[in-house]
Amino acid sequence: MRRDVFNAIADPTRREILLSLTARKQNVNSLAERFDMTRQAVSLHVKYLQECGVITIQKEGRERICNLEANKLTEVADWLLPFKQIWEQRYAQLDQVLDQLKSKK
Repeated sequence: MRRDVFNAIADPTRREILLSLTARKQNVNSLAERFDMTRQAVSLHVKYLQECGVITIQKEGRERICNLEANKLTEVADWLLPFKQIWEQRYAQLDQVLDQLKSKK
């Protein structure tokens, strides 16, 4: 089964792991402390994220250090761009309506 960045962000736990890796690299144990689940369950999420290509894992001694590969997430940003443009247009229209209401006062 092919995994991609959209599979990575489909689960709230995986999204939370990605967010926590934006601050710094972390080992699996420190990631697991953030969740109300077993270390093994977090390890499975980490493995899934690695398979999706959004994190890399380096072995340092006995520890596995997880590092965010943020450039891979540009696929999501690119996909969301048309939706962002729609909302920006709607906000611009709302600004025009509000300006018209202010000028009527």
